[in-house]
Amino acid sequence: MKENIGHLRVNYDKFQLLEENIPSNPFELFRGWFENAKNHSEVIEPNAMTIATVDENNAPQIRIVLLKEYSLNGFVFFTNYDSKKGKELINNNNASILFFWESLHRQIRIQGKVEKIDRKDTIEYFNSRPYESRIGAIASNQSSHLESREFLEKRYQDLKQKYPENPPCPENWGGFILKPNSFEFWQGRESRLHDRIVYELINNDWKTKRLYP
Repeated sequence: MKENIGHLRVNYDKFQLLEENIPSNPFELFRGWFENAKNHSEVIEPNAMTIATVDENNAPQIRIVLLKEYSLNGFVFFTNYDSKKGKELINNNNASILFFWESLHRQIRIQGKVEKIDRKDTIEYFNSRPYESRIGAIASNQSSHLESREFLEKRYQDLKQKYPENPPCPENWGGFILKPNSFEFWQGRESRLHDRIVYELINNDWKTKRLYP
């Protein structure tokens, strides 16, 4: 089966990204773009990001996760450490994350290294989650084989009976922080002459350059 979709095309003409208007620190530019995405009615989940890891065969793996915190230290997300992505990040801590806000014609790629966050911070976040989400985290042996949907739902209900309140944070569940060494900000422009500005961390100082679209 072959379907020609070459005619699908969007004209990017909303914003521009020029060197004279950007801050020296990429976290400041990220904050501005993220706030715009948060306040834009067409962006449903501004904190949804793609994370790319490398498996044991050096093959790339990607999936969507949710950003839960960011600061000058980096970008925090949570997962099961025994999941596929958890194991991959522990084995090879090089990772990339990507934000794409279609309605704003903007994309941010961020590369860096990940490490586990402090256990107390994981527990604090876990306890702030809705009760059902906490039970779900305990019920799911993420990425492992599941014999049926019915088995999962029964396990979930059993755990609700076992922990009617204050379910404990699993030892194999927690946060990672990605500490960036590069950012690429992409702004869609007319005629496919997009703006691409890269920040690279060199000797603890952020350097910028423009790339061809």
